[in-house]
Amino acid sequence: MSNKLTAYLESQMQALKLKGMLAHYQEITEKASQNNLSYTEYLSLLFEEELKRKNEGTVKTKINKARFPFIKTLEEFDFSFQPSIREKEIIALSSLDFVEKKENIIFLGPPGVGKTHLSVALGIKACMAKYRVVFITAQKLLEELLLSAKDGSLLDKLLGYSRLNLLIIDELGYMPVTKEQANLLFRLVSMRYEKGSIILTSNYNFNEWGEIFSDQVVAAAIIDRLVHHARIFYINGTSYRLKGKLKAANDR
Repeated sequence: MSNKLTAYLESQMQALKLKGMLAHYQEITEKASQNNLSYTEYLSLLFEEELKRKNEGTVKTKINKARFPFIKTLEEFDFSFQPSIREKEIIALSSLDFVEKKENIIFLGPPGVGKTHLSVALGIKACMAKYRVVFITAQKLLEELLLSAKDGSLLDKLLGYSRLNLLIIDELGYMPVTKEQANLLFRLVSMRYEKGSIILTSNYNFNEWGEIFSDQVVAAAIIDRLVHHARIFYINGTSYRLKGKLKAANDR
């Protein structure tokens, strides 16, 4: 291929933003020549590289929009350290059938046992499957809803969250919840009921949620809608944050 033709092809690929093709067309051309590939086979390899790049870009964008506090995977989770977790059931969640069925996932347990790690890992799986995902702490979510209620944009805020395929609400119960905030959370949960999945983590069991919200009635209403179509996991174990310290102490 002449330098002039090469430059022309590259300029055309740049103009069409075919960055995957541009990055790999030379090696694919050489491979096609060496293996006597047909034109169709050659084009197939070129399109495969372009599609791979676009998919990777889409997933990266979705992960950025999800606002995860860190990147963790299920493969990184140490199930041997938390024997109370049913590993096969957690791994099965990576099929994301719960998102398709609009089901909720609830992780309950003391601080540091891996609830957030599992939530993020499932959220990343959902992003890779091109679902719309957002991760947010319960406190930040309640602050946003309360601010929106005051400035008149509550409906838009609720609609925005209700359109997500998966909403991850982390650390419910770490901070006290006012009655107004509880009512706003109830509205959000009600709007998403049977329309979109929620992953929620809390260090409180359901029988303690009345204390979180200072309102047994609202707590019961929220629980009712969350658990109706939910898979609930109780994690009782040692904090991962203490894992290293405990090992160091035992090694002395």
